[in-house]
Amino acid sequence: MPRKNKSYSDELLRKGVELANIPALAMTLVQMTGDKRWLYPPFNITKAEMMDDNDSGGLPDEQQRAIRQAAYEAIRRWLDGAPPAIETPEAELCVELLSRATGEAVPHPYGAMLRDAYAGTFGTEDHAPTGSIPERAKVLIIGAGISGLCAAAYLQQSGIPFKIIEKNDDVGGDWLINRYPGAGVDVASHYYSFGFMQYDWPMYFALRDDILAYLKHVASAFDLIKHIQLRTQVLDARYDEEGQEWLVRIKSDDGIERIERASFVISAVGIFNPPKMPAIAALETFEGPVFHTADWPQDYDITGKNVVLIGNGASAMQVGPAIQDKVSSLTIFQRSPHWIVPFPMFRKTVPDALRKLMTEVPMYAKWYRAGIAWRVSDSNFPVLQKDPSWPHPDRSLNQANEDLRLRLGNYIKSQLIDRPDLIKKVTPRYPPWGKRMLRDNGWYAMLKRPNVKLITEPAVRVTKNGVEAASGDFIPADTIMCATGFDVQCYLSSFDVFGRGGEKLRDIWGVDNPKAYMGGLIPKFPNFFVLYGPNSQPGHGGSLMYVVEMQMHYFCNILHQVIADNIGAVEIGSDATERYNDLVDEAGKNTSWAHPSVDSYYKNSEGRIVVNYPFPNLSLFENSRKADLQDFLVEPAHG
Repeated sequence: MPRKNKSYSDELLRKGVELANIPALAMTLVQMTGDKRWLYPPFNITKAEMMDDNDSGGLPDEQQRAIRQAAYEAIRRWLDGAPPAIETPEAELCVELLSRATGEAVPHPYGAMLRDAYAGTFGTEDHAPTGSIPERAKVLIIGAGISGLCAAAYLQQSGIPFKIIEKNDDVGGDWLINRYPGAGVDVASHYYSFGFMQYDWPMYFALRDDILAYLKHVASAFDLIKHIQLRTQVLDARYDEEGQEWLVRIKSDDGIERIERASFVISAVGIFNPPKMPAIAALETFEGPVFHTADWPQDYDITGKNVVLIGNGASAMQVGPAIQDKVSSLTIFQRSPHWIVPFPMFRKTVPDALRKLMTEVPMYAKWYRAGIAWRVSDSNFPVLQKDPSWPHPDRSLNQANEDLRLRLGNYIKSQLIDRPDLIKKVTPRYPPWGKRMLRDNGWYAMLKRPNVKLITEPAVRVTKNGVEAASGDFIPADTIMCATGFDVQCYLSSFDVFGRGGEKLRDIWGVDNPKAYMGGLIPKFPNFFVLYGPNSQPGHGGSLMYVVEMQMHYFCNILHQVIADNIGAVEIGSDATERYNDLVDEAGKNTSWAHPSVDSYYKNSEGRIVVNYPFPNLSLFENSRKADLQDFLVEPAHG
């Protein structure tokens, strides 16, 4: 639709277009004019290096200027009321545009996924209930973080009644709790957001406060607060087979317990809890502060402290560089090194003119987001796949994986050229993507500082005033910070769940072997859905937002069928779950995560991949379109 915005000045528009991402601008230009030549010779956009934004598209200045000028003119016409040549791109065109704009051959099956993402709607219109919704269709959501808010928005769109129970005093989940210095995302802000709710992001990679502000914006935009009961803990949930409902025992902050009844329960408690503390002897004897990054004390002043940081993963990558200038000394205990990609957009703000372009020209923002989504997710999938004929399986998986290993190794050398002692310490011996790929928040530069020391031996013992390394070296400390991650393999650890016959989910899953169908459905637990459950994390890159949206699309489809067919209980079958997990396990064995030299939270104690989704994101999209209830045990509604 034409925008007709006279307040968007020519000067501001020109500034925005001059700063815009060329691949996204070229796709916008094609949609506005219908002229595909802006993506063909001499405008051949080249592939980005290592997930970079590729703002220039690899084009010479002359071609860039031509695209920017033509885009300015087309956008100005559109703002003045002229309709775009292509109102909504069809699937085939989406594939063509993204292929040309990324310099990669995007497979044709991605067309429907891209078209759906471009539409930016819930995608539930094809399965929204058409008749009256019975009172028994009430859904109870546990958690008001990313997953809980997404679930609520989807249910609201479908007209299905719901209530949210949240233990904290506000929405936001992990982003409300985590407040350590440097906390933020390593996924681009415009992709780390719901497809149905874009946002005026001030930074390319948002920090904690901006993410929390976004989640509060979502809650406000959909008027979700009135559906949320805050400061209330879920103690357990028990399925009543006769009543075909869940009895959820809750306790409010005044200590009063009561039972909340609901036909359906959605667990949206996530996996990044509880914090996992390191197993170091006598840790409790330390006389100074000891805390996990997730439990950073309110108003804690780190200035001038001698700090020991246990861990070197994603949280450490953020907190270390953020405090390096404030502490007297920083000693880091590294369990194993990580592969780290360059991060040219680190802490960069989105210029005001470009933010205005994003908000005033939604099609540009959508194409920019589509480019990010491809570059940081399924574009990487082949790099993680094991080639049985590859002659160097000890260090890499295939030729693309080897090429990436060499590029990342060269990046390490370029950053630490004057510190060969550090190069050996920080260079992984496992294939790229074996663990979560991290972005360089200034980590390598920090390691060269005179007040920073990297130790590659385990911390074996703590005394009242320091930490002892395996070598016998003693590191004096005022503060011990643990960036040691979370007990992610222990899904649904914050409350107990009892299904048919009183079976306890924790007994079925054991300590670290959770299994589910589509990451969210469990045999013997009717009318119970888990968001971001086992094997649902896109380990080859992606966004949590996308995962939970696809799961909610699927769950809403189930609920529609339940309502339409007067179903009282719906439960995934054991056979379907076993078949699904056999496929998951087999696929997982062929990825870099399963490499014998990799030890990560992706694996359980038996080496099974329990966290990551071992298929392209396209598979998640396709499999979440509609639920086949032939795979389920279905009971008609009692009475």
